[in-house]
Amino acid sequence: MIIDTTKYSDNFSEDSFWKKIKKFGKKAGVKVVYVYVALLLFYTLQKPTTPVWAKTVIIVALGYFIFPIDLIPDLVPGGYTDDFSGLFGALITVSMFIDEEVKLNAKERIGIWFGESAISDTDSVDDKLNKKTDQEGR
Repeated sequence: MIIDTTKYSDNFSEDSFWKKIKKFGKKAGVKVVYVYVALLLFYTLQKPTTPVWAKTVIIVALGYFIFPIDLIPDLVPGGYTDDFSGLFGALITVSMFIDEEVKLNAKERIGIWFGESAISDTDSVDDKLNKKTDQEGR
């Protein structure tokens, strides 16, 4: 099956990302970790040293997250499952380009939106990223 990624990448813009993430982040029951993953991708995209192929992966994942029509509509229970899968898949794919500066920027935004206590919710993602980086360095 071939997926036309242009409809997702065409949908991505910095403005549309911030609108979606703010709306998404305000929903009750949304885990901080999902917002953190989206922010990690966004800040990795902003780095001039991130290669074009990795930026393409990020833009498609964030574009799908922003795209108003999903495989599973966001309004139904479990409706964000497809969005999260795309974000996590992209995160693993580009993890080697996520540095401490990217993590700090994302955590700063989490602290602003959810409070300083929410930053500890990001540890599980960082642990997984660190394990992946350690495995790649061997």
